Amino acid sequence: MSVSSDSVPTGQLPVVVIGAGPVGLAAAAHLIGRDIEPLVLEAGPSAGTAVREWAHVRLFSTWSEVIDPAAEKLLAPTGWTRPDGSAYPTGGDWAENYLQPLADVLGDKVRYGATVTGVARAGRDRVVDSGRDEQPFAVHILSADGREERISARAVVDASGTWSVPGPLGADGLPALGEKTAAHRISYRVPDLKVPSVRARYAGRRTAVVGSGASAFTALAHLADLAEDEPGTHAVWILRRGITGSTFGGGEADQLPARGALGLRAKAAVEEGHASAVTGFRTQAVERDGDRLVLVAEDGRRLDPVDEVIVLTGLRPDLSFLSELRLSLDDRLQAPTALAPLIDPNVHSCGTVYPHGVNELSHPEQGVYLVGMKSYGRAPTFLAMTGYEQVRSVTAAIAGDREAAERVELTLPETGVCGGAGLFDEPDTAAAEGGGCCAAPATLQIGTGTPAIPSGGC
Repeated sequence: MSVSSDSVPTGQLPVVVIGAGPVGLAAAAHLIGRDIEPLVLEAGPSAGTAVREWAHVRLFSTWSEVIDPAAEKLLAPTGWTRPDGSAYPTGGDWAENYLQPLADVLGDKVRYGATVTGVARAGRDRVVDSGRDEQPFAVHILSADGREERISARAVVDASGTWSVPGPLGADGLPALGEKTAAHRISYRVPDLKVPSVRARYAGRRTAVVGSGASAFTALAHLADLAEDEPGTHAVWILRRGITGSTFGGGEADQLPARGALGLRAKAAVEEGHASAVTGFRTQAVERDGDRLVLVAEDGRRLDPVDEVIVLTGLRPDLSFLSELRLSLDDRLQAPTALAPLIDPNVHSCGTVYPHGVNELSHPEQGVYLVGMKSYGRAPTFLAMTGYEQVRSVTAAIAGDREAAERVELTLPETGVCGGAGLFDEPDTAAAEGGGCCAAPATLQIGTGTPAIPSGGC
């Protein structure tokens, strides 16, 4: 599909949505509900390509919290069966039982294998003011077959997420010296140790885990479990700061029980000798010692050799293809300037972020919106419900319904929305016992279950 702005009035052009993940598909559903033509561009071969990469992971949110209302209206007439709202889906469940059916309903409004390489105002680079707002957007794409194309759009909704850009090992935000050449021994994801080849990679070996968030806790928990069965398995937990009262999260006082339990499990891994913590270590270089790796800190310290490194230092947005647009982004978080104070991870967790919409997501470049996880920049906590409210508001603004766009239609419950399976061995039982945001995590069983990440929950 290629639309020429010379022959079609801008108001009749489609709204291009980048990414066929949960929030991108929800945006398309809301646009259809307002009789606006969407065109969803997905770089991968199927809906929820990024979600499928953590198919084994269980969300912190229940089915009732990860299904968008507008999307459900499209699905209902097709005979789609709504999953049990109280159950906690895995990433694979979410993709197969909701995202792909939704994309199938959208039909040719979703294009796969379409990588967006640039977005600009047609005929206007970033510098030009004259006639800028009257021009449609030019979206440049590269198809899977190598064909280049330009599509004209009345507006652009970027829901491409942050999954594709994990943070590097280097403490200065750039790859450490030698990091790229040691890539075959470095992973940037929580490993699925149920996969035999992945299990073999870490069994009986010494692995460095770099990071201090829930993903690092999850990796430590899994490696500690592996150490129980595979002698010689050991994790070296690398922290850029020292250990304080908050290093392991809130523990039993944490508002997110799964997060608190993960922190307690990481603490137990250290206390039981399955992991050793190295504090104040800011990695500058990766050196080779035969087949093993040696991490070197900025202060010259050198760790004993390790066999593998798992880097879990967060995710960040890819802004490269938006370089010709005039965006207003926070210097620290790379989130929209008006949104950044509301999502500062030093202040907020997912359950305390105020519902927000078009006012917080607007930029000097009118008609372009970053939504979903990408709108959070480098902030780690995000709820699918928040993303659905974002696109409801944004699509109302695109339709010219400013009153609806500025109206808040989401109330985040004080309990429940952040509760989830995480590493729970029996997620349904945990939910039945009231495992919500404010429930005490002391009764949660952590260990060999599936990990949790912040993609639909926190």
